[in-house]
Order: sequence, then structure tokens, then C-alpha cells
Amino acid sequence: MIKVTIYQNSEQKILGFAMQGHAGYAESGSDIVCAAVSVLAQNTVNSIEQFTEDRFTVDVDEQMGGLDFKIEPGYSKETALLLNSLILGLQGIEEEYMEYIDVIFEEV
Repeated sequence: MIKVTIYQNSEQKILGFAMQGHAGYAESGSDIVCAAVSVLAQNTVNSIEQFTEDRFTVDVDEQMGGLDFKIEPGYSKETALLLNSLILGLQGIEEEYMEYIDVIFEEV
């Protein structure tokens, strides 16, 4: 199962997200759930880097299926939109494939 944790502050502003695990929906290379989640995450990170000047850190562990993304405070409305779009996409996948992905929110 893929576990996605969305980190947010007490005002529900997103501070980052972490993903870990593999969906286990199908064999490696044929797993549409893993592929969908990976594409959403990669596109979000790449879009923030390409279209904004906001600063962030990202660590990826391909073997373990891990990604840890942290955004610096004071980020733009464009980054906020991209992060909210990521969450919308992940929650859509979770609705359809709930036994393969779990999206949780954690206040930090």
C-alpha cells in the first residue's frame, strides 16, 4: 500500500508531503496505481520548480518507493494551487483504489 502523508500547520496550510511504499495492485511495471501516484507527485514537484520561484527540498528513494517533499514557508499562490491539485488527484485515486493507497493529513 502507498501511504501519503500531507503535512500542514494549524491553519491547514500545506508544509509538504511524504509518500512511501508500493501499491501492490499489479506487478512492477504494470501497476497503474503506482504509476498514477508517481506521475502526480513528479509533475507537482517539477511544476513548482519550473513555474515558480519557491524553494523546496525533495528526497527520493526509488527502491523503497519513497518521496519526501518540504516547501519553504511563504510560498506563492501558484504553488498552493499545484499542491491542492496534487491532493485532489491523490484523493481521487484513493476513492477508486482505497485498498492500495491511503492519504492522511498530519498537523505539524
